[in-house]
Amino acid sequence: MKAFSRRQFLTHMGHGGAWLAFLTACGAGMDAALKGLVGRGLLPVAWADDDALLGTKPGMTVLTSQPINGEFAPHLLDDHMTPSARHFVRNNGSVPARAKSGDPQGWKLIVEGEVATPLALSLDELQQLPSVTQQLVIECGGNGRALFEPQVRGNQWTRGAVACSQWTGARLRDVLKKAGLKSSAVYTAHYGEDQPLGAAQPFSRGIPIEKAMDEHTLIAYQMNGAALPALNGYPVRLVVPGWIGSCSQKWLNRIVVRDQVHDSQKMTGYSYRVPAYPVEPGSRPPKEDMVIATAWRIKSLITAPQANAQFPAGQSISVRGHAWAGEETVKEVLVSVDFGIHWEKARLTQPANADAWAHWECEVALPRKGYYEIWARAFDEKGNAQPVRQPWNPKGYLGNVIHRLPVLSTT
Repeated sequence: MKAFSRRQFLTHMGHGGAWLAFLTACGAGMDAALKGLVGRGLLPVAWADDDALLGTKPGMTVLTSQPINGEFAPHLLDDHMTPSARHFVRNNGSVPARAKSGDPQGWKLIVEGEVATPLALSLDELQQLPSVTQQLVIECGGNGRALFEPQVRGNQWTRGAVACSQWTGARLRDVLKKAGLKSSAVYTAHYGEDQPLGAAQPFSRGIPIEKAMDEHTLIAYQMNGAALPALNGYPVRLVVPGWIGSCSQKWLNRIVVRDQVHDSQKMTGYSYRVPAYPVEPGSRPPKEDMVIATAWRIKSLITAPQANAQFPAGQSISVRGHAWAGEETVKEVLVSVDFGIHWEKARLTQPANADAWAHWECEVALPRKGYYEIWARAFDEKGNAQPVRQPWNPKGYLGNVIHRLPVLSTT
C-alpha cells in the first residue's frame, strides 16, 4: 500500500473525520496497532509525536492515548506545589501543532460577543496586562470515577487527576474589562486550538460572568515559572480555581461573551452535569433534572505512605497528604487506621494562597500483624465532610469519597 503524507492522508479521508470515527469506535485496545501503522506511514505522522509528549510525563498512568489522558498515583503527588511533569493530562481532542512546536507566532486571543470593543490580543499584549502568580488546584470533573458503584462509563480516573501548580497570567476580568462587557453579558464560551476526534464537536465550555470576573480566574501563560507544557495548554489556558477542570480551557484562543448560558455539546444533556437531587445508584434521571457541575466539594488525598506498603507492628508511620474544598476553606482532616472506629486529628498547614490546597500530616501505628487501611476524611468550614460511601450520579462527576489506603503490618 502506498504511504501517504500527512496532508495527503487528511485530504483523502476528509480531514480525518471518517477514519478517526472508526478508530474511536474501536476503542483504546487499538493503541498498539495504531502505532505500528504510524511507523509504516499509513496514519498521520503527527500522531507519532504523542510518544514524545508522553515522555514529558514520566510515571504517568495513561488511560487513553488518542486522545491523551493520564493521571499520577497519589504517592507521586506528595509535593506541596505539583511539578509540571506530574500534572495530570485531560484531553478531549488532539494536541495542537502549535503546542507541539512551542511557537506562539501568529497566536491571537479573540474576545467577542456581548462586548463593546472586540479584541484580538497577541501573546505579548496579553503579557503586558497586570500579571498574577498563585498556586491553584485543577481537578478533572471525573476524578474518582473508578470508585463509583455501580461503574459508570468514561475514563476510569482513580485519585490522581488533580494537581496544584503555580500559574502566572492575566486576570480574565482585566481582559473582559478591556473589551467592555455589555449589560447583556451572562456567560462566557471558551474555545481552544485542539481539534476533535471522530464526529465530536470542538470542545467548548463556559462559566458565568460572576465567576469570570473573580479576581483569581486567570488566563495563564506560565506554569511553575516557565511556558506552559504542550500537554497542559501551551501557549495559553484558562485556570478557573475551585471549579471542575473542564472549565479551565486549554490551548485557549477565543472567548465569546454570551447573553445566555453557553449551550455547546459539553454544556448540555448529561455532559459535565449532575442530578439536582440524590438518585438511586444505576438510575438515569431525565435531562431536565441535570444541573451544570461547578465547584468541587471537600476532598483529601493521602500521598504518604504508598499503597500496600508494609510496616512492623507498633512502628510509628508518618502519614501526610493534601486537602482542598472547591470555593470553601478546609477546616480539618481526620485520620483512622481501624476502619473509622476511632479518628485522630491531623496537623493542618494552610494553603499558599486562596484556592491552593492545604497540607496535613500525622503519625499512626498499626498495633499488630495484619491488613489495615489508612482513612483520611476532610471537613470544610461549613461542616461539609467527605462521604464514607460515594453518592452516585450517571457520569461519575465530583467524586469525593474518603481516601482509603491499604497497608500491611508484619511481625
